[in-house]
Amino acid sequence: MSPDNESGLEALYGIYRAELLRFLVARTGDASEAEDLLQELWLRARQQNTGPIGNGRAYLYRMAQNLVVDRLREKQRRMVRERRWTDQETDFAAAGVEPADRRRTTEEQMLAREEVATLVSAVTNLPAGARKAFELHKLQGLSHAEVAAELGISKSGVEKHMAVAMKYLRRALLD
Repeated sequence: MSPDNESGLEALYGIYRAELLRFLVARTGDASEAEDLLQELWLRARQQNTGPIGNGRAYLYRMAQNLVVDRLREKQRRMVRERRWTDQETDFAAAGVEPADRRRTTEEQMLAREEVATLVSAVTNLPAGARKAFELHKLQGLSHAEVAAELGISKSGVEKHMAVAMKYLRRALLD
């Protein structure tokens, strides 16, 4: 069995395993992480489909170093991602300052759902003309002129329907 083929690389891994582990522990500073990387190195050495390798030991060390660099880059990406999330969740609180939790409490969520239900009920119970004008203007985003054309009424008629709808909805939300 020649050290230049795939099974040869695997055999070289067996010979240099202890050295590679020391190398990885020195690079990572963590024995368990080094073991993980060594396992990944073994898997890659088994799957490697390369041509003849001039210096198998150097090749394994390069693979190990590349795994360390990949792991470091992943840690950095994760730290940046977590920092972004933390900043967004804590409203960019300074270090040492207790961050405010901006999430809604269960009570606030229940009140918001009740308010939405009240609003939906109020819209449903609007007089027909006011409801249609409100839906076209506020929900579909049409201008007063477009609503007037759609309903076949004047622009001032749309404004009156909207005034009725807003008055009714304000009253419903205040109750």
